[in-house]
Amino acid sequence: MTTRERDNVNLTLIAITCALLMLLPLVTTFDELLTAWAMGLGANNPLQAIVPAESRMVVSLLGLAGVHAAASGSHLVVWDASGSMHTLFISWNCIGWQSLILFGVSLTSGLRGGHSVESRAQVVLIGIAGTMLLNLLRVALVAWIAATAGVTPAVLFHDYGGTILFVAFLFAFWAFAQRWILQPGAERSTLALPGEWAGKA
Repeated sequence: MTTRERDNVNLTLIAITCALLMLLPLVTTFDELLTAWAMGLGANNPLQAIVPAESRMVVSLLGLAGVHAAASGSHLVVWDASGSMHTLFISWNCIGWQSLILFGVSLTSGLRGGHSVESRAQVVLIGIAGTMLLNLLRVALVAWIAATAGVTPAVLFHDYGGTILFVAFLFAFWAFAQRWILQPGAERSTLALPGEWAGKA
């Protein structure tokens, strides 16, 4: 990847960061309205079906961190040090579809240039897998904060910290991709075939 292409990726990420920080309160309010509206119409059912599996994976992550937790459908229950129980509801809007859209936007800039098809495919697959894993970690962090610091800090992290975390992930991911994955596409060889030399002789 050339210096110009690398600069274009960084400028795109900076633009995404600035837009998110400027519109963060509006985006948070819109997400809440969209969630209530979609749940009322039943449009959330396909995505909501994914939530129970994600909840169980989050419980496993919390267990590794020493947090007592349990999942029941779309509800996640965590216990704090005093034994008090906190119940969290994971809606379809919490599974991270916004992150996948932002990652797709970054691809439009990051994959410009003469990169090989194989390296492009690797970037897309690793990026999607990393985004999904980050969303699991984000939900687990919300639950962990609720168990250790209380519900209010957990809500603040859910509304604001998750966005900052994903922006940091984008910068780290593209730095990694530019350094280790993206390779130039196959260039036409400048060596002449033996027959071509014979024809020129």
